[in-house]
Amino acid sequence: MSVIYIALPIALFLAGMAVAAFVWCTKQGQFDDLETPAVRILQEDRAIRKKDS
Repeated sequence: MSVIYIALPIALFLAGMAVAAFVWCTKQGQFDDLETPAVRILQEDRAIRKKDS
């Protein structure tokens, strides 16, 4: 039972750090555009192929 006095504050601290990291990432714009980076890779590949031919 005494382990809960150590484990509970550690768990709350880690959860608080995770929430703080999520809020910081959201404010920095990390989740604004999730589709364009995946499509950009394909578009750059097409541009290179046009230069080769």
